[in-house]
Amino acid sequence: MGRTNPTINQYLIQEERAFSQYRRALRRSDQLILDDLFAAARQHSAEAAFAAHALPFEVALLSMLLEEHKIVMRLEQEIKQIKRKLDG
Repeated sequence: MGRTNPTINQYLIQEERAFSQYRRALRRSDQLILDDLFAAARQHSAEAAFAAHALPFEVALLSMLLEEHKIVMRLEQEIKQIKRKLDG
């Protein structure tokens, strides 16, 4: 028997297609950022299987947010290091 529910990867592909008109309406620079956000969601597709209680789009958004927060934390660390060098 086949699957009755799409995999998270299939779902993300469907969602990306569903947002294609929205994407086309964005400026080119924003289109690239949206592409990056969907790529960030795909990075956590294996983990999404453990969030069966949530809606797939919620998991995708949380994955995007997780990747964005990792970038913020890394940049904060870099700023602290630069400040220490300047103060020292």
